[in-house]
Amino acid sequence: MHPADWDAAAKRHRALAKKLRVTIGQDNEILDEALKTADFMINSVPPKDRIRERAPHLKWIQTTAAGVDGLMPMTWLPDDIALTNNTGAHGAKAEESCLMALLMLQSRLPEVIKNQQDRVWKSVFTTPITGKIAVVVGFGDLGQGAGRAAKKLGLEVIAVTRSGKAPRLADRVVSSARIDSVLPKADFVIVTTPLTAETRGLINRDRINLLKPGAGFVNIGRSPIVDYAALRDRLEKGELCGAVLDVFDQEPLPPDSAYWTTKNLVVLPHISCDDPRYIDHLLDFWFLNFERFLAGKKLKNIVDRKLGY
Repeated sequence: MHPADWDAAAKRHRALAKKLRVTIGQDNEILDEALKTADFMINSVPPKDRIRERAPHLKWIQTTAAGVDGLMPMTWLPDDIALTNNTGAHGAKAEESCLMALLMLQSRLPEVIKNQQDRVWKSVFTTPITGKIAVVVGFGDLGQGAGRAAKKLGLEVIAVTRSGKAPRLADRVVSSARIDSVLPKADFVIVTTPLTAETRGLINRDRINLLKPGAGFVNIGRSPIVDYAALRDRLEKGELCGAVLDVFDQEPLPPDSAYWTTKNLVVLPHISCDDPRYIDHLLDFWFLNFERFLAGKKLKNIVDRKLGY
């Protein structure tokens, strides 16, 4: 976020902006001085160390991201400081990316592209995608975007959520404790859940091995949710039609990473859910929440400190 982004948002919300005195800095260059008087902070990586001592007036922190796994555990955050995230900014782009990924995998496009690179003329025939099953792990903003994409293509959508509840968009929903019952049914698995203590390692080797031959796999959530080594094993053996991965433990992916050349794997550089207008959405959302704050209403997108989202 740059000063010009804030200035543009302030013009869109003139009356509210007049109630604020704003300080903008990069790389924490003015952080300590600004925290002395700050009531609110918008920060991608808010400081955890002695936050109440350094910011005696702070009431609310807005993160620029939707995922807050990097801020867990939240023992550093005083009870009287609200934390909100940017959930809601990613759904539309996630839907388009999942449309692309599902059609790529159904058409065996990773294999076709590899054949082109090798100058091999090989006809790869596939059936239409309509009627197949997509298991979407996590059904928040990203998951519902994935669900809309799947429904547009005529797929049956099975949602996997912590509570076993999901919007009607899903044809069926199961709790994460019952994920083993639906993975073998999946023609496609789409991982969208946030990274929490419960979801870390959720799609382990045993669950990767539950996927039927020819299934496709997509991860637009977080990489530690999935055992990538197990997924890579099945891809290299040709047991899956392919995978599209947008998130990795190390980003940027090192040049010597085996994932660059893994069979039938499409590597995306963490772009599937981000719109270049992301900051505009963030600041417009913040101003609407600021209006709620001034009216004494509950803020939207308050992060549950125990659940981690």
